[in-house]
This record gives sequence, C-alpha cells and structure tokens, in this order.
Amino acid sequence: MPEPVRVAFDAELFTARTATDPATAWRAAERAHILSQPWPWRHTVTHAVMLKRALRERDMVEAVGQVARLAVAGPGSAVNRYPEGNTGRARVPLTQPMRVPDDLANILSCGAE
Repeated sequence: MPEPVRVAFDAELFTARTATDPATAWRAAERAHILSQPWPWRHTVTHAVMLKRALRERDMVEAVGQVARLAVAGPGSAVNRYPEGNTGRARVPLTQPMRVPDDLANILSCGAE
C-alpha cells in the first residue's frame, strides 16, 4: 500500500475503531474499505473492524453480512476482483460497484503513481 493511501487508510480506520458516534464510525469504516480494496490484508482487517462494530451495536444483519465478506475480501483483492467503490456494508450488494468519492479517488490515484 503506497504511503499516501496508507496514511489516509490508517486515519479512517482509527476513526472507525474509536468514534463514539455510530454514524461517524461507519462513515470512516466505509471510507477505509474503499481505500483498502486493492490490498488483501487491509481489506480483510477493515471487514473485521466492521464486524466488531456491528456486534457492538447488536446489528445482526450487518454482523452476518460482515462474516460473509470476511471470507471473500482477501481472496477477492488478491485476484483483483472486487467492486470498486463499494462501501463494504451488509446492506449493499456484495458485488455492486459504486462511485468512489473524489477525495478518495485522488488519494488512490496518487498511490498508483
């Protein structure tokens, strides 16, 4: 993971883990997910953080969805098969590509250079 992407990813993941407001935590987790998709280990870690948050909130639909995503995140990234921009949430179809927010697209493009 190139440094500009890693710095942004680490910041988002930190917020996802530590925010007390669920909306703030989920937004950060979704952004970390988008940044992590090309890298198997970090992609998997992001889903683990999402699973932990879902369990903390007693959201069983989200938790079950995250367990399923944990099984496919790493392998999907390893073979470069993931839906770009997908937020990683259980209520979003697993294979649905989504628009990458402009700021994250800029970070990802800097990391690709």
